[in-house]
Amino acid sequence: MQTQWQKIGGVAAFFEAFAYIVGFSVMLTVLQPAAGAGTMPEQQLGHILSMSALFKAWNIVIYVVFGAVLAVLVIALHARLAEGAEMLMRVASAFGLIWSGLVIATGMIANVGLSTVAKLYAEDPRLATVAWRTLNAVQEGLGGGVELVGGLWVILVSVVALRLAALPRRLNYIGIATGTAGVLTVIPPLGELGAVFGIGQIVWFVWLGIVMVSPPAVLRPGAEGAAAGTAP
Repeated sequence: MQTQWQKIGGVAAFFEAFAYIVGFSVMLTVLQPAAGAGTMPEQQLGHILSMSALFKAWNIVIYVVFGAVLAVLVIALHARLAEGAEMLMRVASAFGLIWSGLVIATGMIANVGLSTVAKLYAEDPRLATVAWRTLNAVQEGLGGGVELVGGLWVILVSVVALRLAALPRRLNYIGIATGTAGVLTVIPPLGELGAVFGIGQIVWFVWLGIVMVSPPAVLRPGAEGAAAGTAP
């Protein structure tokens, strides 16, 4: 049963990476005109509203489903690492579950808010734009732009795994670096590090998924050399 849950956790990690890829791909292609520097705010919102179904589906994948699947991964990692560092993993998992809730809330607020703003836009585009910007600020604070909570979870999990040699050492270093980038987004001038956090998360989730779905013999604590190859 433990091995089965580890594999489920590995599949969850793969999905998290997939959700990040979907998020970046749609943002940089379909939604890009809405972020154009020469576009008026009302036009940007109008572009989003013109593809509201896609925008809502995008939010569901990158926020709501991502958050739900994240909870599964948090529990699977807790089961894997808690035996050797119970108290620290309790703290780590608490941050992971909080992040899961925040991400789900972000997606739900975005979709409900978009429906409300769409009705307002038909009457007063300027007022609708103000409302959308207000909602966007709430989303960014919850988890759309500040990655403090997620960064702390990744750092703590990576530190525990490094101490226990339960995951490849290089994977843990990537996790610590990625998590640090996420934590630093709490500083307004460093908000752009959110992109670094996202890209680092794709690598971290994919590698983590590979490790977790690998045969148990590779996953035993102390078998880091087999999992990490010849990592120094």
